[in-house]
Amino acid sequence: MIIKVVNPNTSADMTALVERSAKAVAAAGTTVHAVSPAMGPESIESHYDEALSVPGLLAEVAAGERSGVDGYVVACFGDPGLDAARELAAGPVVGIAEAAMRTAAYLGRGFTVVTTLSRTRGRAWELAERYGMRGLCRGVHACDIPVLELDPGALDLVTAACARAVEEDDADAVVLGCAGMTDWAAPIASAIGVPVVDGVQSAVLTVQALVEMGLRTGKRDEFAVPPPKRYAGLLRDFGH
Repeated sequence: MIIKVVNPNTSADMTALVERSAKAVAAAGTTVHAVSPAMGPESIESHYDEALSVPGLLAEVAAGERSGVDGYVVACFGDPGLDAARELAAGPVVGIAEAAMRTAAYLGRGFTVVTTLSRTRGRAWELAERYGMRGLCRGVHACDIPVLELDPGALDLVTAACARAVEEDDADAVVLGCAGMTDWAAPIASAIGVPVVDGVQSAVLTVQALVEMGLRTGKRDEFAVPPPKRYAGLLRDFGH
């Protein structure tokens, strides 16, 4: 089985981090490969960034289809381009926000999300609503640390933010709201005493399970392959 993890931003350091985390939970016989697109924003911290990350993401999914990839992970907590990627891919495509929220729902009556900048909180609430998690999501909190500044020195600040969120929301679990936090779930959980869910590993395991069960996105209607047409300008190579 081959799982391709697409980090929709162009940060090579974050992609390497995501790949290490993803490989740590993959089963024997599962090959995990993480990539960044050739084009797009260095980090995704706005609706503008998210929109412009999608063409590069879709190019990576299309390349994966040509090379025999079995399933995909979209490794950004905004789950950008998820529906479009599901149209292109024969196998399952899972976003880390959806995977993390669904995983957290197994662990208690309610969870809280701790993300990066406050301007991204609205997107997290939208996704909770979309995924049917609005009743379980007790709150969305920002630690106000930019994505590219999530270095080891920021761990204590994020841990403190998670502890405050649990107390304020009376939450049973924490969802980490950025792929750049992927290796912090265990240390934060140890420090604050509640389960902490990372979306990268949750999504990899979800894709792996779906492929093992022979399940894929339904292609009967909405998620059928897009109808062929020409694209112009910078998007001319996206026509098919």
